[in-house]
Amino acid sequence: MTQADRLPDAAPDNWVDAYAPLTWRPWLKLGRLDRPAGAWLLMLPGWQGAALASAAAGRAPDILLLIKIALGAFIMRAAGCAYNDIVDRDIDAKVARTAGRPIPSGQVTVKGAWTFIAVCALAGLCILLTLSLTAIALGVASLGLVAAYPFMKRITWWPQAWLGLTFNAGALLGFAAQSGGLATSAVCLYAGGVFWTLGYDTIYALQDLEDDALVGVKSSARRLGGAVRIGVGVFYALAFVLAMASGAMAGLSNLFLILVVAYGAHLARQVRDVRADDPKGALRLFRSNRDAGLILFAAIALGAWNG
Repeated sequence: MTQADRLPDAAPDNWVDAYAPLTWRPWLKLGRLDRPAGAWLLMLPGWQGAALASAAAGRAPDILLLIKIALGAFIMRAAGCAYNDIVDRDIDAKVARTAGRPIPSGQVTVKGAWTFIAVCALAGLCILLTLSLTAIALGVASLGLVAAYPFMKRITWWPQAWLGLTFNAGALLGFAAQSGGLATSAVCLYAGGVFWTLGYDTIYALQDLEDDALVGVKSSARRLGGAVRIGVGVFYALAFVLAMASGAMAGLSNLFLILVVAYGAHLARQVRDVRADDPKGALRLFRSNRDAGLILFAAIALGAWNG
């Protein structure tokens, strides 16, 4: 593999470029499996929702359910990325960071990408059908958000907010899969996740400010301009407050309150370090949100313990 073969936002040592057979690589890259941060960020709200339902009942999270959520997140994120790349193929070809992706570079045809989506969707459906009826309904409903997302950057300055609504549907689905229904605490967790995503995806969008302006793509990063640090700070503050409120509504223990402070500190560090003129730093901060999400998951899961 040469340096040119690796996509700009993939880690230098990612497993796809390092180990996958050459014929598989375009398909694995189509599903972003060389860049798994997004799959983690789709999975973690589902884990948090399942943990919230379990902790509110005084139990540890169901390991089998967490495995199902993880598999479903990685599979459906792959399908969503392929769909997004089909819709955005003309724009991606004009943006330096995305021009080498499988569809705009000609490594995968549009027809092939639709087949890839169909296979992933079928696998995801098989997992979804093992969950509760409420969870199934939420999973099906979320497809509308997924379908609309690629068009948001064309019609609103806040496509990152739509991504937040989409990526955090798992918080409701995970809660419903564990408990069979929904609660105000789950809705609060979902709302907090929306602001978390709005913050980290604004940071992610800093990588493409110049190219987005040239091709006319809108983003919260472009809209905020020089106030991007203030904007991310507000989004993250709301994410933290809503996470705290969710735990309080669920009656979680003081251990949750202690650990959720670490979540807030992680977000605060990102706000301190974000810079509009540092695209490499923006990618690093974006990726660090896997750890932020894991911290919040641990806080919720351990909130059942009253030791």
